[in-house]
Amino acid sequence: MMMKSTLKILILTDIVLGITSFIFFNTKITWNLQIGFISSALVVLASMLSYKRMITARIAHYDIAHDDDQDILNKLEDPYDLYSQAYEEESSEDKTLVDVVKEEKKKQKANRRTFTETLKDTKATFSFYRLGAYVILILGFLYLNRHGLLHIPSYMLALGIPLVIIVAILLSEKEIHSEYSIK
Repeated sequence: MMMKSTLKILILTDIVLGITSFIFFNTKITWNLQIGFISSALVVLASMLSYKRMITARIAHYDIAHDDDQDILNKLEDPYDLYSQAYEEESSEDKTLVDVVKEEKKKQKANRRTFTETLKDTKATFSFYRLGAYVILILGFLYLNRHGLLHIPSYMLALGIPLVIIVAILLSEKEIHSEYSIK
């Protein structure tokens, strides 16, 4: 449901952007705004769709990571578990440096991810939707550059507009959901 409303808002914004750029600016800037906006919107929508499909597939296969000791964010922020409650400071008098290094190497081996875990996380990164959208982004840039139409400020502005729109939509959705959860 959110993807459809997001798509409608992006299309409406593109129409308004195209009309205003055609009226107030020259065709060079209009081409930059349109190609930049459309390619950036495709990248954002493809990313959202690929992550949605990845999460839906994980939920369907009950492949949700359940780690009671440490969640994924803590593993990324504190990979050596230095700031946890269970971490004990041991005196350096009891253990030699060689023993400490061996224990740390064992901890690192225990925290390594398998190839299948890494592959599951990269499915959304290497989806055909995203790769196709990035190809369109690159081809659009090369087209503008080759034909002498590239105007960097308007192109960069057009690349940022879909991102701002998506962030605004997500923040408004978050506020709506938080208002309903409070009541």
